[in-house]
Amino acid sequence: MTNRTVLVDPAAPSPGARLRAVLPVERMGTAGFTGRWVGGAAMVLAPLLMLAGALLRVRFPFFYPGQLAAYERHPALMATAYGLFAAGGVLLWPAAAVIAARIGARSPGWGLWGGVLVVFGLFARTFHAGVDHLALQLVRSRGAEAATEAVTAGYGAFHVFAALNLAVLAGWIVLALGAWRTRVLGPVRACALALTAALPLGVLKGTTPLSLVALAGLCVALVPSGLGLLREAPRPGRAAVLRWVPAAGAVVVLMVLLGQAG
Repeated sequence: MTNRTVLVDPAAPSPGARLRAVLPVERMGTAGFTGRWVGGAAMVLAPLLMLAGALLRVRFPFFYPGQLAAYERHPALMATAYGLFAAGGVLLWPAAAVIAARIGARSPGWGLWGGVLVVFGLFARTFHAGVDHLALQLVRSRGAEAATEAVTAGYGAFHVFAALNLAVLAGWIVLALGAWRTRVLGPVRACALALTAALPLGVLKGTTPLSLVALAGLCVALVPSGLGLLREAPRPGRAAVLRWVPAAGAVVVLMVLLGQAG
């Protein structure tokens, strides 16, 4: 039997190294594991998406009977409003992670508890968004009156996410205090961030003047920081951008198609 020796060029790059060369990723810095590109984009987009969703449904009654009736009359408008608000809520977690990481670099306790409470609160809001979607689909299949009866029957039912309602409210206050104490945000923008705690929570909630104040505060607190993060040096080369943009777009499209397929 003849032993064959396979010669490997020690200078040849590994598959992982070649992939990193094609789609480079920055090392983690003060933006935390989300990085400055994901974190910065989320800080800009999340509050703007939520504000847009809130504005689209501002003319309809706040409580769920009015929201369900509005969906029956304006299904496309209300579906867009709820979709934008939910998407913004999901995108808030990388934004909160960036703020928490920056706070944690100077005060670990404030960064830890502010970030944990905010993210847990966002889980609760995502759960509410799922219930919203189901209730709106009941309007499509059964009508607004039947959907209202169904929501009324189960409105006070226990669910585990109800335990996170305090986190929905307190998380932004703790995060804002941490940002102010560590000078991650100035006093005005820290107060604006704390206003997010005033955003109504629960199932099928519409828009109130207080909702708009809270979301305007979120925009004031996060959007400038996100833009500043995206403008920081070093910036990626043109070739890297031209590779990353279609790759990310393809992943999003694939996720949507797979999600629709069940």
